[in-house]
Amino acid sequence: MTAPRRPPPDPQPALLVLTGPIARAEVPALCESLEALLRRSGAHRVVCDVGGLGTPDAVTLDALARLRLTAGRCGRELVLYRAGGALRTLLSLTGLSEVLPLCPESPLDPLQTVRQTEEREEHLGVEK
Repeated sequence: MTAPRRPPPDPQPALLVLTGPIARAEVPALCESLEALLRRSGAHRVVCDVGGLGTPDAVTLDALARLRLTAGRCGRELVLYRAGGALRTLLSLTGLSEVLPLCPESPLDPLQTVRQTEEREEHLGVEK
């Protein structure tokens, strides 16, 4: 009887840094850049740093939604990192918070893989 093989570990998540404001004409190029990044990296997850976007507007939301669709078409996950209060509010009001998850704000490396806790595995950072 042979032992079951473990799947190879996921590659390190890719990092996409957005600065703003974003012009509507830039959105298709951003999506193309994301596709190229995913092809190069082979990452299954993209951490999108939105901390430098400034004041979010409708174009910001459109760009983020299209980036999410682009990642999804490639079979990848996109999470937002360093989303400010105004962006969080807009995501919630528009319902986009359901499809654009936020990466937990943490002093730890934003590219570390966020793991689900398994049975018998302790929750990290939680005291009993």
